[in-house]
Amino acid sequence: MSIRLSPTFRARLAEADRPLVGGWVCSGSATMAEIMAGSGLDWLLIDMEHAPNGLESVLAQLHAASGYEITPMVRVPSDDTVTIKQVLDLGVQNILVPMVSTAEQARGVAAAAQYPPAGRRGIGSALARSGRWNRVPQYLAEAADHVSVFVQIETVEGVRSAAEIAAVEGIDGVFVGPSDLSASMGLIGQQTHDDVVAEVLATFEAVRGAGVPVGVNAFDPTAARNYLDAGASFVLVGADVALVARGSERLAADFIPSDDS
Repeated sequence: MSIRLSPTFRARLAEADRPLVGGWVCSGSATMAEIMAGSGLDWLLIDMEHAPNGLESVLAQLHAASGYEITPMVRVPSDDTVTIKQVLDLGVQNILVPMVSTAEQARGVAAAAQYPPAGRRGIGSALARSGRWNRVPQYLAEAADHVSVFVQIETVEGVRSAAEIAAVEGIDGVFVGPSDLSASMGLIGQQTHDDVVAEVLATFEAVRGAGVPVGVNAFDPTAARNYLDAGASFVLVGADVALVARGSERLAADFIPSDDS
């Protein structure tokens, strides 16, 4: 029996005739992941950095999303080699590594996601969902075709090194994080400040100059559209927890009388 894996996010970007629009799953809930997966969005980011997620809950969310035409990506908590190995063995085909600020760090990320001799990923696909327990023909030889690796630039140092980071072999795209970038600039909480936007756009230019797709997180609709107009190839435009928080607040405002009414 042989199994064919889904196209990577790298492949989807290469084939797309428009930017790919995604949503964040930060709840750790497989139910929320399935709701988001069936929304019609292009891609889904399952978060392990700031969300209450472990390997088991990520696997449950992958299962929940697997019945829908959406491409899942997992943001690992750091560039730790062991964590990257474990997440890839779960069958994650697309990873995002946060807080990458140098080309040296990016090279380490690329190596962690590839088998020797190109990298140092541990070999265990016969025992794991990644190769579907030896049901994906030639998985070890062709693993690089089944995995795409994205890194997140979210510091001033990373912006200055963006071109070098994007040029690292094995890095398939760069995602800009305006929230941490604003903090790095001394403008914490001001993601749409003109100076922050200027640094995001400078990163766009540097990454595109290296011939690599660039994306951004932008929950503000105006900012998201401006970044799309500026050449973003992929964007995140909302998160499950934020949608529920704002929606439930609207319900309360609509139906519960205010104290001064």
